[in-house]
Amino acid sequence: MDIKPEISWADFEKIDMRSGTIVSVSDFPKARNPSYILEIDFGELGIKSSSAQITDLYSKKELIGKQIVAIVNFPKKQIANFFSECLVLGVYGENKEVTLLSPSLAVKNGFQVG
Repeated sequence: MDIKPEISWADFEKIDMRSGTIVSVSDFPKARNPSYILEIDFGELGIKSSSAQITDLYSKKELIGKQIVAIVNFPKKQIANFFSECLVLGVYGENKEVTLLSPSLAVKNGFQVG
């Protein structure tokens, strides 16, 4: 496994990672790979949309109400006919399935990761 190039502390400080709660999930049939469209409540930052390739491990029903961690300060990214407003973070498994990163205890939506 290759490690990525070293970054500075200042580079890390530019990344705005926040806690959020998934409030809606829908299929994303136009995505190249099986994906969901997520609506995520980030508290005072509002609700942001994201596309996530997490269909291998998660059903739509079990995602509702789940707290996640996401990067909220990337520019919008177009995926097919959809614009993703944040990047939901997860860990790739051996078969490229994604396990979502999630706080181990409930936290307020919009709190920063540091």
